[in-house]
Amino acid sequence: MVVGAGLGLRYGGKTPKPALKVTGRTLMVMSIEAMAAGGCTDAVVVVNDQVAKQLGPELAALPIPVKQVPGGASRQESVYNGLKAVRDDERLSHAEVVLVHDAVRPMVPAKVVSAVIEAVQGGAEAVAPAIPVADSMRILDPGGGSAVIDRSLLRAIQTPQGFPLQLILEAHEKMAASGDQFTDDVSCAERAGHHVTLVEGSRMSMKVTEPSDLTVAQALWEVRDTFGHHSARRIRRHLGA
Repeated sequence: MVVGAGLGLRYGGKTPKPALKVTGRTLMVMSIEAMAAGGCTDAVVVVNDQVAKQLGPELAALPIPVKQVPGGASRQESVYNGLKAVRDDERLSHAEVVLVHDAVRPMVPAKVVSAVIEAVQGGAEAVAPAIPVADSMRILDPGGGSAVIDRSLLRAIQTPQGFPLQLILEAHEKMAASGDQFTDDVSCAERAGHHVTLVEGSRMSMKVTEPSDLTVAQALWEVRDTFGHHSARRIRRHLGA
């Protein structure tokens, strides 16, 4: 599942983020292609009406079947809509593993996608890619001060996040009934009592949140295409990918 139903308020502009382009291709299309390269056989895309109209022809041309589902008022509601669509689809409901990916992480390497799938197939309940935090970190206290945090113990969590279908569906059902809100799906599963497993992520899986992020993504993609796979491997090593 690829989620791209948000309004993109932090990014700004008239074009929804999933419809933004990197070297001529939309973030949504790139994200689905990345998931397919990592082993996904079908895609459920959760989008708002504006994105659905803009991307319809491109989605129809992708190498794996794509099912479009309307988004909700929050990311959590959008994911739940997508999960219910999988459950209610006669063919998709037999899936053993479901991945939830943000459309605005278009350059996730195939090896990260496959690592998440393999972890779930190996018995993990909730799986997320993670990378070490590069910056020094401090936590604010109520009095206006701050304290240092040992960054060696911190990890930045990425997508795609993977689960057995029934497990994450039931977790979202519980959270919808309780009204609790989460910013990612492994946290939702964890609140429902399930263990979270982390696998190695990649700095190539950057999230396009602000206009400057799109510029960086375009530069990385162009360098990869211009200098070929050998240079791409050097870039990925430099970025910790």
